[in-house]
Amino acid sequence: MSASGCSPIGLVAERGDCYGPFANLSSYPHETFTVLRASLLLALGMLPLLAGCGRFVFKPKEQANAMQQQQLQTLAQQNQEYQSRAQTLDNDNQELESLLAQSRQQVRLLNDELVATRGTLKTTTDQLVVLQSNHEQLRHKTTALLASSQKRSRAEIHANNSLLKNLTVGNLPGIEVRQDGDVVRVEVPGTQLFVPGSNYLVNGADQLLKNVATELRRNFPDQIIGIEGHTDNTPTHSQQFPSNHHLSSAQALTVYNTLVQQGTIPEQQLFVIGHGSNQPVVSNATEAGRIRNRRIELVVYPERFASR
Repeated sequence: MSASGCSPIGLVAERGDCYGPFANLSSYPHETFTVLRASLLLALGMLPLLAGCGRFVFKPKEQANAMQQQQLQTLAQQNQEYQSRAQTLDNDNQELESLLAQSRQQVRLLNDELVATRGTLKTTTDQLVVLQSNHEQLRHKTTALLASSQKRSRAEIHANNSLLKNLTVGNLPGIEVRQDGDVVRVEVPGTQLFVPGSNYLVNGADQLLKNVATELRRNFPDQIIGIEGHTDNTPTHSQQFPSNHHLSSAQALTVYNTLVQQGTIPEQQLFVIGHGSNQPVVSNATEAGRIRNRRIELVVYPERFASR
């Protein structure tokens, strides 16, 4: 290639001789001219592909730099993607560690609950054993009491018993004493004790109850005595006593309180029942019958309260 750089393949002469072969076209034959013209047109068509005066530019360094830059960009993108994946994995790992910690905490709580449940179960089992033992002891005591009761029941109070003959309460006006199976019933009229339809004692009721109780206590110091209230079948019309059961129970309780306050009979020897109008001794069809049915009965049982 010449110093001027006009020819891409180094075959052209100086700049002033660029048209050397075509300087005198008239000296060439016609055929030669035609070939030269075609060559000229071809050369002119290739001019855009050439730089300067037909120079072909080749830049391998710039292409290598471009490829290297593209590779660096690709590596940078891959690195960023790897970092993103690593961050995601780190977040997942932290979440898993948190879940693992929670699971361990739940396991500890479940273990504590299991220990507590086992303790409760052991306590319950011990209590059950104690209850079974108490039940067995109670069963034995019940059997012994039943046998003792059956033994005592053989000593019934009969009508010809000397204790029954010694009772003088039957001599009091209105008081009736009768044998009823293995019990003795002392019947006190309600008209001698209460204001009609109430549990308020009338004048003289305290002394009457004291006389009867003293006699019973003297003859039956150990027997259980029941205070049983009875009424007729007349309906009650009172908010205080909405039924005859309420009225009879209240009257029996008044007698109980009176005897205990007087000290004539110990409270542990007494019990209270209200029968209402369920156990009449006569028919309620007449006024006399209704008066008879309104009563308090002091019932002496064969059982002895001291043995309870």
